[in-house]
Amino acid sequence: MTQMLTEIGEAPAVVARVIANLPAIEAVAARLRHVAPRFVSVAARGSSSHAGTYLRVLIGRDLELAAAAAMPSLASVYHRPQRLEGALFIAISQSGRSPDLIACAEQARAGGAVTLAIVNDANSPLAGVCEMVLDIQAGPERSVAATKTVIATLATCLALVRLWAGAEAGLGPLPGRLAAAPDWPEMAEVLASTAHIFTVGRGPALGIAKELALKLAETCGIAGLAYSAAELAHGPMALAGKGFPVLAVLQDDATLPHSEALLGSIAARETAIYAAGGWVEGGIALPVLAPSDPDADLLVMLVSAYRAIEAAARARGLNPDHPRALSKVTRTI
Repeated sequence: MTQMLTEIGEAPAVVARVIANLPAIEAVAARLRHVAPRFVSVAARGSSSHAGTYLRVLIGRDLELAAAAAMPSLASVYHRPQRLEGALFIAISQSGRSPDLIACAEQARAGGAVTLAIVNDANSPLAGVCEMVLDIQAGPERSVAATKTVIATLATCLALVRLWAGAEAGLGPLPGRLAAAPDWPEMAEVLASTAHIFTVGRGPALGIAKELALKLAETCGIAGLAYSAAELAHGPMALAGKGFPVLAVLQDDATLPHSEALLGSIAARETAIYAAGGWVEGGIALPVLAPSDPDADLLVMLVSAYRAIEAAARARGLNPDHPRALSKVTRTI
């Protein structure tokens, strides 16, 4: 068994630790309710940036706050100060050791922002420069391909936004549902042979689509192109057709009807559409659990997708634990 598959299997236990950590998340949420930031800036790289996309959508939708992606190079390369009075700055990093994120957090704090680090190492340099820290407590992750840390980060982000909004975190059923996530053997078979694929989502699911594209590139050598279902309707649709499949992650919310209609129109052009959640005319439905919580259900679909990607990598003769030219901790400047 690969380390990647072992760590995917740890997702239920990891989320159980997030649930046990809810008092700490509530303490941060209470501080944020008191501070009442005017806008949010989120800095992250790699898989953490996809969790950041998920987080930014939740913040905008549930808290009605503008949430934008920070540009760490403004701090680490251009050395340009940013005016962030009244802002909340959130840095997301598994290792907490990337110099550009550390510089960005330092600059944000100097610029007047309240700072929060979401990390898997509460003693990391990034945690040390932020006022508040949330430790995702995923434990050591040895496979280069991040899986359980992504799940833990997503669950922490979901709990944070809900508690900040004064609601229940709602994560209680999630460990059991992650453990019951169905396999996608048909998807694994497609991924074992294709050279490229669209990954599609909208709303919070866009972050999941981006994460899948990255995992496909790093573990399988597949050119995964991630798009919002809305963006796919523009120029990228010209690529759709035979030999260019689509993996769509859909959630049962207001984005669903539009996404189903768009993907149905693409399926009509003899494009193979593999859809998790929802129903796409002419598409192939991937098995999912019965809908429960649209935002949390995305994490269950992600576990199913991770397993399919791990299987596809092995079928292609690759080692998903050690992708070519990659290391576990990436220190960008």
